[in-house]
Amino acid sequence: MTETAVGNPTAPASDGARTAAAVAAEFVTPALVERLTRGVTGSGTVAVRSPLTGEVLAEVPEAGPADVVAAFERARAAQRAWAARPVRQRAAVLLRFHDLLLRDQDEVLDLVQLETGKARLHAHEEVQAVALAARHYGRRAPAYLAPRRHTGALPTLTKVTELRHPRGVVGQIAPWNYPLELSVGDALPAFAAGNALVMKPDSKTPLTALWARRKLVEAGLPEDVWQVVTGPGGVVGPEVVRHADYVSFTGSTRTGREVAQGAAARLVGASLELGGKNPMLVLADADVEKAAAGAVRAAFASAGQLCISVERLYVHASIADAFLARFVARTKALRLGNTLGYGADMGSLVSAQQLQTVTRHVEEAVGKGAEALAGGRARPDVGPYFYEPTILDGVEPGMTVCDEETFGPVVSVYRFSDEDDAVARANATPYGLNASVWTKDGRRGRRVAARLETGTVNVNEGYGAAYGSVQAPMGGMKDSGLGRRHGSEGILKYTEAQTVAQQRVVPLAPFALGPLRYDDDKGYAAFMSRGLRAMKALRFR
Repeated sequence: MTETAVGNPTAPASDGARTAAAVAAEFVTPALVERLTRGVTGSGTVAVRSPLTGEVLAEVPEAGPADVVAAFERARAAQRAWAARPVRQRAAVLLRFHDLLLRDQDEVLDLVQLETGKARLHAHEEVQAVALAARHYGRRAPAYLAPRRHTGALPTLTKVTELRHPRGVVGQIAPWNYPLELSVGDALPAFAAGNALVMKPDSKTPLTALWARRKLVEAGLPEDVWQVVTGPGGVVGPEVVRHADYVSFTGSTRTGREVAQGAAARLVGASLELGGKNPMLVLADADVEKAAAGAVRAAFASAGQLCISVERLYVHASIADAFLARFVARTKALRLGNTLGYGADMGSLVSAQQLQTVTRHVEEAVGKGAEALAGGRARPDVGPYFYEPTILDGVEPGMTVCDEETFGPVVSVYRFSDEDDAVARANATPYGLNASVWTKDGRRGRRVAARLETGTVNVNEGYGAAYGSVQAPMGGMKDSGLGRRHGSEGILKYTEAQTVAQQRVVPLAPFALGPLRYDDDKGYAAFMSRGLRAMKALRFR
């Protein structure tokens, strides 16, 4: 372990660790790029740089509006045959992909690290999340999409079936921070439901998504069913929204509003997972050792570039000193790493822009009176965009870091004495994506969790318990988004519901059937009134 005069140590090279430059030269070859971009068209090129070195990794095709239109045409033509396959055949592709992902995970871990700069263990969280989703929808898609019988207007006389049809071609706009999970992880249920997909990955991280596409094709997905268009978000993104039958977007709240407006103008649906300013509540009875360790994971995974990471930390005053002593010590001990291998605790920010945002938020807060208990500085000695994990105390309203999403390794600490006050302060934000509660009393933790205005809440965990529970929905409240991923909602959103109702024996109108004569308006109304009373008495739903 190497320590600087002040600040976080750097991780020693672990067994098998390799430099980013060496892996880029040996692995990201022209032959690999040609294989990954096969079938991806564009009139120009986009340079992909590694935040670990600042150097160009590869060049991929840059799409223009005409390329997006052509991609949708290819996807739409391929979707019909894909949707015609039995759902179990489509689901089997996901299960084969699951196995290929785990078999070849070292390849994609290298790509994720090269494109995002994150530590390898945090890159592996993406592999875990995608494998969970592939297994879940590979097993459960047939049940989620199966025809469902419902009680009809007249029980036994009205036969009702709910069918699920694919929407057609889904347009997906994926972010850079989790380029595997937030690309293919969200695409898997769309494919299982019988859709095709046109995806725009972020220009910083297209290689990871393209790798996943090749693996899914190897697993049996027809190549044209998944189209990828790369290029500037301001050019390609609106074109994807303009042609999609449904839109899946993960990104900032500001851009999410634009996507929602574009989809609404065309009367197509959209799911949006947007920003967060996520709180963590450490209650008076929490285990301070476990809470401090959990806070480190919750705040600094992927260098804080995680929509569901913690940026606001509320600690009961009675344990604040004990908690902070442990939290600060653990944070200062985190090892920064720029090699491709396990052993580093935190990696790099993704770009100069992210580094500028983090630096601005911290420097403004300190300039207005906040104190950096740990971190608070860039580390160009490790890599061009490294920034130390930072804990701020004394943050007040009016400081940018208090209210705006930083999206970096920065957490602000606030003390509280009253639990109701802590809940109110946690909820006093336009965001509502994720929250964390720490207590030795699980029942108490669940009660507090139910009062928090966020789409997911983790008790005695930062984010992984809720996100990894793929049978349950995940998404945001308030300005943190619309719709949900995971569970039934995560696949049914990619379908159109159709109700087929067959009326038998008698019509829903005046009728005569043998001795039963309700063929005048008054008699039919009396018949229906008796029937409605009987259905309530028999507890029909």
